[in-house]
Formats: sequence, structure tokens, C-alpha cells
Amino acid sequence: MRDFKEFKEFIKGKRVAVIGIGVSNRPLIKKLISYGAIVTAFDKKEEIEAKEELENLGVKFVLGNNYLEEIDQYEVIFRTPSLLPTNEYLLRAKQKGAYITSEIRELVKYCKGKIFGVTGSDGKTTTTTLIYEMLKKQGYNVYLGGNIGIPLFEKIEEIKEDDLVVLELSSFQLMDFDISPDVSVITNLSPNHLDYHTDMDEYVDSKKNIFKHQSSEGITVLNRDNDITYSMREEVKSNLRMFSMKENAFSYYKDGSLYVDGRFVCNKDEVKLIGMHNIENLITAFSAVYGYVSIENMRHVAIDFSGVEHRIEFVRELNGVKFYNDSIASSPTRTLAGLNSFDRKVILIAGGYDKNIPFEPLAEGGIDKIKVLVLLGMTKDKIKKAFIDVMNVTGKHVKIIEANSLEDAVFKAYSEAERGDIITLSPACASFDMFKNFEERGNKFKDIVNSVF
Repeated sequence: MRDFKEFKEFIKGKRVAVIGIGVSNRPLIKKLISYGAIVTAFDKKEEIEAKEELENLGVKFVLGNNYLEEIDQYEVIFRTPSLLPTNEYLLRAKQKGAYITSEIRELVKYCKGKIFGVTGSDGKTTTTTLIYEMLKKQGYNVYLGGNIGIPLFEKIEEIKEDDLVVLELSSFQLMDFDISPDVSVITNLSPNHLDYHTDMDEYVDSKKNIFKHQSSEGITVLNRDNDITYSMREEVKSNLRMFSMKENAFSYYKDGSLYVDGRFVCNKDEVKLIGMHNIENLITAFSAVYGYVSIENMRHVAIDFSGVEHRIEFVRELNGVKFYNDSIASSPTRTLAGLNSFDRKVILIAGGYDKNIPFEPLAEGGIDKIKVLVLLGMTKDKIKKAFIDVMNVTGKHVKIIEANSLEDAVFKAYSEAERGDIITLSPACASFDMFKNFEERGNKFKDIVNSVF
């Protein structure tokens, strides 16, 4: 842990570029100005929320399609997570001596409190939230941030040594990390974000940064059942804890019960969360908080926690048909986990933005779980082809319907439903072709289901 005075002295008087003027970076901009930085805000968008407020603080703006062309004129650059450190403009600025960083990287570097970091392809948000809830139940003062919660850099001087911080971290955020959280968790890894990353190796290497820079006193939690995370065990220099749904590990599931360090925590039937993937999320959290949280408090959260919005969220039952919002499912593996949560075939609404990931695993693993497949968005043809190929090979059949919008998809799904059926929005794709993010997509789905019928 470094003294934050170092940062304040370093940033004072510097020409600072902040790329991306979204919800997390606006508080960052205000904080940097309070420390004496000369801030220019950059964004591809022309219309910026709270622009006048920031202008009144002395912030200058560079907006529009060519917004990065003069980024190499700045001494310090805070990048937005989706702008990778490998971007040609950032590389050019780095060659000229610019210090390139991010809000979350500086938080981890200077935060006084102990940090729990969670990453992975699927299950990050639920696992992060479970860890947060367990630590809070134990009585700690806990902050929640990263991809969820609130931007924490603005609170960095409030966080005390006895406080705990729980962060959900993406591959984009981790790419340039040269520090690691005190407790680091990788839930699982499968192909994801290959529209941004050069290849799978770059994606996996970025995830490894969550534990690579730990001290020997740190804790790393890895998935024993995932080939990629299991292969990382030799690289861990801190205290390694494995979790498994298949065999005994530090935390594990066996014969209907959940255990940590050989100690019984609860039975699966006591857990409110739907699906075996959530049992896996629970044992992941147990490994992370063990030594900080009592078995009693782990158990309390495990049997009391009912889930996070947009994650197999029950919306409504109408004429015997149940609707679920699983908008968070932006990858095939996440959608498969959702399908496996139900005890019957479902009517699945899927499709969206193309992240250049294969849909064959969704078709192969999902064909026995789907009654009707309703497709929309950029990827509908790719998903349809994957399912038709599997049908041709296996002789199995799934009815496929195409829709022009989410509203159209919901109507068509409901028209196919019978009493007792389940309709789930679990897109297997990102939302960016039609929506700002998965939350907006999920909220739109809930609005349609609750107000149209």
C-alpha cells in the first residue's frame, strides 16, 4: 500500500486527459481538479451529460470521431476500460512519455483498505455481491465498486485500513494492472470479448493480472473444474484456494451440501438462488471470505440472498407462463448456465451484438433445453446457423422464430407459450446493437412484460 499523498503531489499541475465522460469518470474528473490537475475530457460522443457543470470547473473538452488524435500532448492519461492499452493512440502517447492509467488501477494502488477482487467470464457480479454481503454480515465496513456499486476513487481518502473493498474487475480493467488485490478470485474463463482482445491469450493474460502481483500473504481463489483457471495454479505465488463442484477442494459441493475447508455450511435445498451455477458462485465466495467471515454468517447469506437484478430475475407470471429476465447473460456459457437452472425446456429469447465468439457451444449444449428459440439482433443469423448445423447432425429439432425488436420477440415468444411454460431473455450476446447496456435491455424487457400484456 502506497501513501496517497504521492499521487496528489504527482498529479498537481499536470496536463491530464480523461477518456470517456461516463458515470464513473465524472467524479474522477472533479477529484483530479480538486488536486490541482489541468483536465481535458475526451469522448467520441458529441452530447455530454453534465458538460456545463464540468466546464464551470475549468474542464476543456475534445469530442467527436477524431477525439484521440492529439492525446499524445498530455502528461497523464486516464483511459476508459473499453479503450485498451494496446490502442495505437495510447501507444504513441506512451512512447512520448505519458503515464497511462485508469480510475480503478489508481484505486487499487493507493487504497488503504484490504481489497477483494473478482473477475471471470461468468458469475462475476453475483460472486462479488455475495462476498460483499458476507463481509457486511460479519460487521465490516465494506465498499462495493469496480463494474458494480459506485466509483470508489472519489472516496479513496475516506477508506480506512480496517475497511474492506470488494471490486468486480473486467479483462479491460486488468490489462495494465501492475498491482493485484489482497484476495483475488477468478470464477471461470471461456471465450469472451474477442471483438476487443487480439486473441484468447491476451484475454486470459489480462485476467491473470488479478493475482500475478500479489504478495506471499495474498489469497488467490481459482476454479478447479475449469481447464483454463486450473492451469494457472503453478503461477500463483500466494495462498491458493480451489473450489469445485465435482470433487473435494478448499470449498466444494457434494451430495447436496456446500462445504468450505471441510466444514458444512448449508444444503442446496436451503439456498434461494436458482441454478447450479449459483451454487458454484456460493462456494467461490466461501473460499474468498474464509478467515474473515464465520461459517454462521456465510450460511446466513447463502440461504437468505435471493439474487441480483437481471440475473435469472423472476418478472411475472401471466396465464400460467413465467417470465425471467437474464439480460446479464452476454455469452453462450452464461446462457447455458441459465438454461440449466430450469427443470424444463424453455422458450428462449436470444441474440444481440456480435462479440466474435462462437455459438456452436450454445447450440450443442442448449438444444435439449429449448422448446422455442426466438432470435433478434446482429447475431440472429449466426445463432440460427449454429442450431441448424447441430439439428442436421443430431436429428433433434428446435423451432426457430426471428423477431425485429425486443417487443416483437416477447410477443412472438408469448404466442408460442402454453400454461406451465417459461420464457427467458438470456441473449448470449452483448446489448450494444440495440441498447446501451444489459441493464437497459433487461429493464426494457421487464417494461414490455409488465405493461403490454
